[in-house]
Amino acid sequence: MASLQVRELSVGYGPVRALRAVSLDVPEGAVVVVLGGNGAGKTTLLRAVSRTLAFHRGAVTGGGVTFDGTPLDGLAPARAVAAGVVQVPEGRQVFARMSVADNLRAGALGARAGSRADTARSLARVHELFPVLAKRARQRAGLLSGGEQQMLALGRALMARPRLLLLDEPSLGLAPKMAATIAATITEINASGTSVLLVEQNAALALRLASHAYVLEVGEVTLSGPAADLAASDEVRRRYLGITAEDAPPAHAAPTLRRWSA
Repeated sequence: MASLQVRELSVGYGPVRALRAVSLDVPEGAVVVVLGGNGAGKTTLLRAVSRTLAFHRGAVTGGGVTFDGTPLDGLAPARAVAAGVVQVPEGRQVFARMSVADNLRAGALGARAGSRADTARSLARVHELFPVLAKRARQRAGLLSGGEQQMLALGRALMARPRLLLLDEPSLGLAPKMAATIAATITEINASGTSVLLVEQNAALALRLASHAYVLEVGEVTLSGPAADLAASDEVRRRYLGITAEDAPPAHAAPTLRRWSA
């Protein structure tokens, strides 16, 4: 059963249509990736799920989103967080003047109902995943490196004890080694039972993490299928991995990918 179901979702910013009849599923416990270039609608999709569209003057104009069978449409963002849907925005957006410790405390404010012991366990888990955050608890977040700020953004989200984690370009601007560290952490978070919807321009990294993938182009799903099939697709390899047919090694018959038709 799908934990997250997006059905025929259309979104606009005033007269501009950003998403057109987008449908996708995130099964419970899965990592699902959405690929696409700039302006494809990837961030808009996450905002629609996390209920933060209104902050950016966007609105759902059709379709809807359900999480574990409960409609998210009409919920305030805080209610979505309380339901277990938590987003890590593009660009990290940590509270630069606040300490690392206070950033993490802020993440726990909207957490699902729980005890102080639950919050303490969440903090211990964050420090286990990112020991540097424990070492720099009193340091201002704005003084961390880009990679450390991404760790803090992830840690802040984990303080809310998410059941579904929405990640918007977590490798953006990071050195390859740090991007690989973040990717390994996402795998570990998922292994603990948290579902992940990942938006990512680094297609090679994303397809290694995910079990299923969707390609968004100009607000519409144009390809979808198992991540391994998309990784083997000549079209995806050419457009998102930078590999031409001449570069690619000999392969068996290419998988047939499902094209979306509204």
